[in-house]
Amino acid sequence: MIRTDRIFGVVVILVALAFIASAYNLPPGNIFDKLGPKVFPIIVGVGMAISAAAMIMKPDAEPDWPQARSLLSLAFATVVMVGYAYALKPSGFLIPTAIVAGILSYQIDPKPVRAVLIGVSLSGGLYVIFKYALGLGLVALPRALMG
Repeated sequence: MIRTDRIFGVVVILVALAFIASAYNLPPGNIFDKLGPKVFPIIVGVGMAISAAAMIMKPDAEPDWPQARSLLSLAFATVVMVGYAYALKPSGFLIPTAIVAGILSYQIDPKPVRAVLIGVSLSGGLYVIFKYALGLGLVALPRALMG
C-alpha cells in the first residue's frame, strides 16, 4: 500500500537534491566569509533529505483527507495569496493587504463587517510595524496616488 507520507517524502528528497545542486552554483564567498554562501543552503537541503527519509522509512497512518469543500477553500486562499504577491508592487502595501486580510478573515469566520475591520486593522498595523519598527522600505499606496 502506497502511503501519503512516502509519496511526500520522495518529493521532498527530490526538492532537497535540487536545492543542494543549486547551492553549488552560488558565487564563492569573500575573504571575510571562509565558508561562503554555499554552506547554509547545503545544510538546509541535507536536513530536508534526512527528514524526508525518516518519513519514507516510518510513515504515519493514512490521514483522513478533508472534504472537497475544504480543499476548494484552501485552493481559493492560495490563489488569493498569489494575487496578493503580484498586487503589492503596483498597488502599494495598504490596499492589497487590507483586501487579502479581509478575504482570509471572512473565510475563517464569515462575518462581513468583522472581516473588513480585521483587514483594515491588520493592514495598518502591519504597515506601522514593518515600516517603522523593522525599517522596511514599504510603499503605502500606489505610486500614482503618492505623486
